[in-house]
Amino acid sequence: MEINLMELEPRQAHDLLTSALIPRPIAWVSTINKEGQTNLAPFSFFTGVSWSPPVLAFSVVNRADGTLKDTAKNIREVPEFVVNLVSVDLLAPMEYSARPIPYGTDDLSITGIHWEPSKIIRPRRVREARVAFECTLERIVTVSEGPHAGNLTLGRVRLVHVRDDLLKAGREVDWQGLDILGRLSGNRYCAVRSVIESETH
Repeated sequence: MEINLMELEPRQAHDLLTSALIPRPIAWVSTINKEGQTNLAPFSFFTGVSWSPPVLAFSVVNRADGTLKDTAKNIREVPEFVVNLVSVDLLAPMEYSARPIPYGTDDLSITGIHWEPSKIIRPRRVREARVAFECTLERIVTVSEGPHAGNLTLGRVRLVHVRDDLLKAGREVDWQGLDILGRLSGNRYCAVRSVIESETH
């Protein structure tokens, strides 16, 4: 079967694309606006871009009415953010943080998490995140305009927080201890419970 995504209704295209691009890690992004109010929201169009310099990317898609989501607004006002990684135990607070709330509402009271000040940037990080990346904005690449348009946000990693017991040989994060949550489609997620180790390197 051959499908032209541009001929589908936007939600149909979303469902087809996100059900094929699996599993996806989740960037749980904390930002602040110019008043210093905290926002926390998850994004699963997320990946690494380079390691020298270290740059991460995630995409914030516009709302159906074409307006920017709070994360995109905040990063334009204060070009710094933390990418907190989501482990399996953080599923409930992560999903709660995805709910729509009025702009400027402070997200400091989400049940199940606590906040820590960042070392280099202004937005706080989630204490329970086993890995968190303090980032400054590298650039935003806009993909189209209006409803469902993408805002590909690239951030340069300034500092990485790794839970002490997860760092192996000073250079690798223990995948089992990280217990990362993967995004599938709909309301489905996955956990990494087994790996396939290649005999080639």
